[in-house]
Amino acid sequence: MERNIDNEIRYEAAVKRVKKIKGFYTHLLVYIVINLMIIIVNIQNLDKGESYFQIKNFFTAFSWGIGLLAHGLSVYLPGSMFGTKWEEKKIKEFMDKEKNNQWQ
Repeated sequence: MERNIDNEIRYEAAVKRVKKIKGFYTHLLVYIVINLMIIIVNIQNLDKGESYFQIKNFFTAFSWGIGLLAHGLSVYLPGSMFGTKWEEKKIKEFMDKEKNNQWQ
């Protein structure tokens, strides 16, 4: 009985991890597709002789890239700021508050 519970817990943790990884790859795919579309539109709207390498053409990719990097770090770095231990601590905190009716 104890073994089945341990296996179930490990299975649920693995499923959760796979969903996080899948979410990151979906985010990455959307990032690539949207930024390719932006590049195409920007190239089509260039004036004759104008260079593509201007800050305004890279703003979206750069700022969104920071978010994508943070997403990737949260998925692939164990023990990151919002890792499993943080989740467990927050769940326990919320359960204790609910038990004591101390929501503020």
